[in-house]
Formats: sequence, C-alpha cells, structure tokens
Amino acid sequence: MAVTRRQAGLLIAAAGALLAAPPLASRLPAQEQAPGRPEFTLIAREFRFSPDRIEVAQDDLVTLTIRSEDVPYSFAIDEYRIVRRVPAGGSTTFEFRADRPGTFRFYSNLTSDSAHARMEGQLVVRPR
Repeated sequence: MAVTRRQAGLLIAAAGALLAAPPLASRLPAQEQAPGRPEFTLIAREFRFSPDRIEVAQDDLVTLTIRSEDVPYSFAIDEYRIVRRVPAGGSTTFEFRADRPGTFRFYSNLTSDSAHARMEGQLVVRPR
C-alpha cells in the first residue's frame, strides 16, 4: 500500500503531537492521579522537630524518618494512631497512608522531661 505525501504529513504531525503531550498522569484530573510517595526526614534536637511542618496530598504513601541528635524522643499523630520511639542518637523510619485531609498535630509524648510537652509540628494533608 502506497502512502501519499498528505498521509505521511498527517502521520508525522500526529506523532509529534503525541511526543509533545504531557505524560498521561499529569493530564488526569486530580482525583484520578496516582498517589505520591513523598519521603521526609525530621531532625529531633533540643526538644524541637525540624522541619516542624510537612505537607502531602491525600492518599500519598508517606515515608518518614525521624532522627534524634541528642536525647530520646517520640513521634505521635493521634488521628493516624501513630506513635514511634526514637532512641538517643538514633533514628526510626516508617510509612503511613495520608488517607484523610486536614491539619494534624504531631508531637513527642515522652514525659521524661517537661520540654517534650512543647515539642510539636503540623502534618498538612491537602485533599485530592
């Protein structure tokens, strides 16, 4: 079968349009995009979390590493039923699904020093 110049030109134009198009995931509405896999490292030092604010999208699978640079700490988010211990000079890593939108307080729930009570931050989960 012979291809005319017009047909060849249309095929080249269509191929170029496909190559120039953004990936399929970026063309889907927000509700249909695949969840992300963000990773964060929090430093616990002198009874503070750094950073003290984490932002993710709803349904992201979040990997969180918390590293102590001095004394033992803990990390808790009540609404997600997360409580993890962080040894002095050590770290802990875990994953959780950010399945509900909102702003959630995270904190150290240890009572070995009253300074733990002032240690907090925010997890912000943006709706999809």
